[in-house]
Amino acid sequence: MNKVMSNKLIIALYTLPALILIAFLIYIPLALTGYYGLMEWDGIGEMKFIGLENYINVLKDEKFWESTSHSFLLAIFSTVSLAVYLVISLVLASKIKGAGLLRKIYLIPMLLSSVAIAQLWIKIYNPANGILNSLLKGIGIENPPVWLGNPEIVLYAIFIPILWQYAGFYILIYYAALKNIPDSLIEAAKIDGASAFQIAYKIKIPLIKGVIKVTVVLAIVGSLKYFDLIWVMTGGGPSGASEVIASYMYKMAFNSYDFGYGSAIGFLLLIITLIVTVFIRRLTASDNDTQY
Repeated sequence: MNKVMSNKLIIALYTLPALILIAFLIYIPLALTGYYGLMEWDGIGEMKFIGLENYINVLKDEKFWESTSHSFLLAIFSTVSLAVYLVISLVLASKIKGAGLLRKIYLIPMLLSSVAIAQLWIKIYNPANGILNSLLKGIGIENPPVWLGNPEIVLYAIFIPILWQYAGFYILIYYAALKNIPDSLIEAAKIDGASAFQIAYKIKIPLIKGVIKVTVVLAIVGSLKYFDLIWVMTGGGPSGASEVIASYMYKMAFNSYDFGYGSAIGFLLLIITLIVTVFIRRLTASDNDTQY
């Protein structure tokens, strides 16, 4: 077996199918997206090579930068929300009563599709008979806001269901990491007189620092390319107030039939995501992390 696995030709034959699949599903589409960005094309007719014109126009496009700012704002909210998820995970991992039931409740949004969640929150935000405005009227607020129709608050209204949707995912990751910490460390800290807060801050969180770094990258990258729930709830409106990079790309490609311009936006989104990922990895790089 060792002779077989030391043979480079055999290793290449084993990895070739996976490499071909990855190339066709990831790298070739990415290369084609960058190539289409060099074209003037409506998606049906003949393509016309125009060089970097689409990319230059995107960089000059105010709507693109506005949608980019919205995506980064979502990334900031997603990153901050990780602290809340971590606190919930710490509580669940402390062997409280009903922790198993609470874990299942937090995971419910993960079982629903983004379209179903969007439709649910559209009903909640309904200005006439939605649950939220009905509650506000019940406590004396006569003119509650039109959550999805007000450009000043629509973006924040959409962030709530997005963060709710992925809460269970991050809580589950943190919970699994916390349960891998040896009980002997926690018991030793308790014997030394450490409080629950000190155990969490001085022992548990440092030991899962590597997991936290991974979730930060996942939250930011996922926010930059987020699309489906926002598109179903508002379509980027009103007046572009909830537009993000992915929804703007979709509009340009499939609504305006400018596939060249849409491809340029998509390729720039890839570049932005890669730059942000590398920046975060270097910012959080550490050689002395202890991981459980």
